[in-house]
Amino acid sequence: MSSLTVRNIIKNFPGTRALDDVSITFESGKVNALLGKNGSGKSTLVKVINGAYQADSGVIELDGVPLEFGGPQDAFDQGIATVYQEMSLIPGLSVAENILIGRYETNGPFVDWKKTYAKAQSLLDEMGIDMPVRELVVNLSVWQCQVVEIAKAMSCRPRVIFLDEPTSALAQHETQMLFRLIRELKTKDVIIIYITHRLQELWEIADTSTVLLDGRLTGKIDMADAQPKDILKLMFGDVTIKNRPADLIVSDETVLEVKNLTRKPWFRNVSFTLKKGEVLGIAGMLGSGRTELLRAIFGADQADEGSIVLDGKVIDKPNPRIMSQLGLALTPEDRKSQGLVQILSIKENLCHASLDLLAPTGFVDTKLEQRYADRQVDALHIKTPGTDMPMTSLSGGNQQKVVVGKWLNIGPKVIFLDEPSRGIDVNAKQQIFQIIWDQSRKGVSSVVVSSELEELLEVCHRIIIMRQGEFVDVICPEDTTIEELYSHCIGSEK
Repeated sequence: MSSLTVRNIIKNFPGTRALDDVSITFESGKVNALLGKNGSGKSTLVKVINGAYQADSGVIELDGVPLEFGGPQDAFDQGIATVYQEMSLIPGLSVAENILIGRYETNGPFVDWKKTYAKAQSLLDEMGIDMPVRELVVNLSVWQCQVVEIAKAMSCRPRVIFLDEPTSALAQHETQMLFRLIRELKTKDVIIIYITHRLQELWEIADTSTVLLDGRLTGKIDMADAQPKDILKLMFGDVTIKNRPADLIVSDETVLEVKNLTRKPWFRNVSFTLKKGEVLGIAGMLGSGRTELLRAIFGADQADEGSIVLDGKVIDKPNPRIMSQLGLALTPEDRKSQGLVQILSIKENLCHASLDLLAPTGFVDTKLEQRYADRQVDALHIKTPGTDMPMTSLSGGNQQKVVVGKWLNIGPKVIFLDEPSRGIDVNAKQQIFQIIWDQSRKGVSSVVVSSELEELLEVCHRIIIMRQGEFVDVICPEDTTIEELYSHCIGSEK
């Protein structure tokens, strides 16, 4: 049995200690889950072990031998491989070419394609994978791409492999197929470290769970003996939920009604109503269909069945342009690629959704454009030396404010906020929450999706629980603890 041990690892960043004297051992023959909420330090620990970061102090040992890395390549050369959530395959190359890229079999100065394909096929056979090695990656499903990523890492015969959120983009049946592959890897004397936010997976695939909280190790537990409350206690400790302002009044007027909305395989038969001024949360684990639901209502993706009623009007074949004209806004999960145009200025981004108002004759009224931009910079306290500066000059929190401000310029009735606090600091999060509450006071309704479930307890009037594409419950934040909310999301069967 092989083992990877980190001893007394400390890693500081300006103003924060990301890892505080962390000591853990991971063993082969097991799936070692590494858990922690956002900001817990788990990503930093992975990057220390795979050479992307240098620890300020501490030791990394593989089978008792201390390791030293000058960078990721050093770690890789010493047997540590990482399969990241964002895949790195080349779509125009074949499965074999991606698996063995840079290491093709040669005959003199030429690639020996017959031997290259045979080598890739041998590796896939060894891993129990049935996949044509000559198939182009562009033609593969998401789960097949994930398998190719793992095969690519395993082709270098690693001693340690990190699997970073490997099922985050997979459907349930694809997840099961990937689990079969991971169980096969357990027999290869490779140390598997499995990072996931899908807590419901743990009892199915993990042998142990190691948990970090605020940069510290809070515990390691055998999954055979673990209950959900044990994991949640390690992940959250004693959480104090702040109170939502008492002056947020929800009207009896319905502004949005969704009836039996279905988009297979992501969600089915979803129905709910949203009142004027209400802040409605949608809670669920990764893969529960939350993002896909918001996109379908906004018209970014087409639903298979069901109806959407906005401000009393049934919306036939919604699309983003129609929905935004009717007063519905969507701040997407990935703000950098979907919510902002990075090469444009702050001003242009703030006015992007309101061009119909700024250019009624086809030409932008530049004075009005400047007023629209300045209005949101002042109202949302966006820290910038000037609105002509590029988006890249802003911090993550201020970029998120620009995404929100862009939509506030259209005077929305309903705002969908998908992971509004992702990747921003605590102060910026509270500012985003304050914006949501300020809009509620003005009668603007919000639907908030967040993986940080404690935020939903703080921000929302009601929380709908979504599990495996279905709405399963509605809870009142005032009567619910963070442990109870996570238990609802995981499923009462655990």
